Amino acid sequence: MKLEYKSEIMKINSILVSQPEPVNDNSPYNRLKSKYGLKIYYKPFIHVEGISANKVRLQKINLIDFQNIILTSRNAVDHYFRISKEMRFKVPGSTKYFCQSEAIAFYLQKYVVYRKRKIYVGKKSINDLEQIFEKFNTENYLLPTSDKLKSDVPNFLNKIEINWKRIQLYRTIISDLSDLRDVSYDILVFFSPSGIDSLMKNFPGFVQNKTLIAAFGKFTIDAVKNANLIPNIQAPTKEIPSMTMAIEKYIENLKS
Repeated sequence: MKLEYKSEIMKINSILVSQPEPVNDNSPYNRLKSKYGLKIYYKPFIHVEGISANKVRLQKINLIDFQNIILTSRNAVDHYFRISKEMRFKVPGSTKYFCQSEAIAFYLQKYVVYRKRKIYVGKKSINDLEQIFEKFNTENYLLPTSDKLKSDVPNFLNKIEINWKRIQLYRTIISDLSDLRDVSYDILVFFSPSGIDSLMKNFPGFVQNKTLIAAFGKFTIDAVKNANLIPNIQAPTKEIPSMTMAIEKYIENLKS
């Protein structure tokens, strides 16, 4: 990725989103692209790899001991059912699922029949389900995660004093970004601290200059600052809940 950049951004032309390209034509990024004539590119800065069943067994966690599964991402959904299959564990039909968002609950239907009495959904975060957790406070909860885990969910679960355990089912791996070495973009968009780690490890001499960095979520924003970079565009806020809305507002401010 080029370290030199034009001295002053007067107009946004190109955006690199550090995620896979959306498969849905209704993606809000496509709307931005059409409305402002932008060139939007996608490149996952990180990817995940499943941990083998043999290594998962070393964690000495018996899946049958947990009546409730806490799901905070689609990767957690995929790898929970992957490891269950590899271990020849038939997930009981009575299992209850606690999903951090509606998107995760909808994705869960890839594996289970949706029943309101078995799937509980937070409006914005897992914290929204506190009363439901307490309703089943004598039961055991399993939290499938990657090797990297932010502290907010564990802190919340400890605070409400339920019986829970973490099981690591997949790893976050830094992607090879060497094909970006000789290109530049007006905005780089990040959604996780791991994305910032990938940027700095792929390009140790990266200098932000006039490149704008868009960061989603407190932990990502903090990671940008810790890397001595500036999070020019930040989301979510009460007024701006999505990253595309934050980018659009920034573009509109440039025009005014």
